[in-house]
This record gives sequence, structure tokens and C-alpha cells, in this order.
Amino acid sequence: MLKIDNLSASIGNVRILHSIHMQVNEGEIVSVIGANGAGKSTLLNTLSGLYKPTEGTVQLFSETISGLPAHKVVGRGLSLVPEGRQVFSNLTVKENLLLGMYSNYFKKKELAKPNLEKVLEMFPGLKKHLNNLGGLLSGGEQQMLAIGRGLMSDPKIILLDEPSMGLAPMIVNEILANLKFIKEQLGVMVILVEQNVKAALNVADRVYVMDQGRVTLSGTRDEIGKNEDVMSAYLGVKRA
Repeated sequence: MLKIDNLSASIGNVRILHSIHMQVNEGEIVSVIGANGAGKSTLLNTLSGLYKPTEGTVQLFSETISGLPAHKVVGRGLSLVPEGRQVFSNLTVKENLLLGMYSNYFKKKELAKPNLEKVLEMFPGLKKHLNNLGGLLSGGEQQMLAIGRGLMSDPKIILLDEPSMGLAPMIVNEILANLKFIKEQLGVMVILVEQNVKAALNVADRVYVMDQGRVTLSGTRDEIGKNEDVMSAYLGVKRA
């Protein structure tokens, strides 16, 4: 379980997150939706240790990880797939994937091969590109590579920031199907940040809605999907 209690964070002198309370249970995909500037990416970057919280705590299976540097957060079992994929374009696909094990490579070097095989089973299209540079892949392939790299560290929870950005609908559907595989077959919890609200609702067990750095609404997929304000604001469905 990931438990977020009273989490606040600032960038410079500007407070972005305001007293966030959130929870992800084992076996769940939790989607976080909201408009541009709602604080969704800042939330993920704070959970992953890229930003330090100004107050509050984050616990992963009762271990406090808030305030730890990013490389130690990964070592505790939380992995971030960042917005824009951030693939190392001058490294091969295989090298990109192996970098995902950086935090525990020397402790668990024997897991490199089985972890690699696990990722390639999930994303078979990457097999033929193993020795190709990451920068030469298509956008969809780069996103699969970024997710695969995140899984190489054997995370307990994986955070995905806008994985559908700039991708064709067919590729988006494939990636979302893989999120269900990650949850059901690998037993990894998922936090999905998405502006594609329809996609986010389709795969989520529960949903949090953010606005101006605050959680303004939460509920199951069905509860949020039936909320008239959410439907109007994010899906363009007008009230009757």
C-alpha cells in the first residue's frame, strides 16, 4: 500500500501541492486527472523524490520514503515513468533497459536477464530493436521502452506521467492493456496521471481529481465517471 498523508510541496517560493491525502492499495490502478497546472506531475515528482515535500509523509508498505533522494526511492520500490518518456537517445534499447536496474544492479545483478526477458515478453516489439539506439524508435516504442525501463527495478508501484501523450489511439490502447497486465500479472500497483480522461477512467479502479494543487474529488471509476461536473469539465458532456 502507498499512503500519502497531508503532502505539500513547493517549487521555489510557489506552493504547488496543498495537503494531499491519497492511498493506493495492493492490486489497484489509481488514475489522477485534472487540467493543465493542476499539480499532477508535481505530485509524481514529489512521490519519486525529485522534489522534497515541505510537509506531510509518504509511506510505501509502512516505510516512510518522503524526503529520500530519488535513487533511494527507487531502491525502496517506487519507479517513475516520466512525462515525455526521456529515453536516452544515444544508448541502445538494451542499455536503456539495464539502466532501469541502476539502483540495485550490483545487489541483484542475477536478475538482469530474467527482468529483461519479462519486459520483452510484455513488449515483444522491442526485441528487434535491442541493439538499436533508443532515439531511433517511434513514439509508441519509446513509451514502451520507458515503461519497460521503469519495471526493470522490480517496483512495488510504478507511476506513469501522461503515457498517451502524442500517440495514436491504437498505441494508447496497447499501452493501457499493458497496465492491466502490470497490475494483474506482475502484482505492481499503478498510479496513472492522464489528461486523456476517458482512457484514465477505462483502466482505473479508483480516481482522484486534482485542481490547483488540491484533491477535490475521489471515488471509484464508476462514481467519477457518473459525476456530472467531471463529465462536463473533462469529457465535454453537457448536463441534461
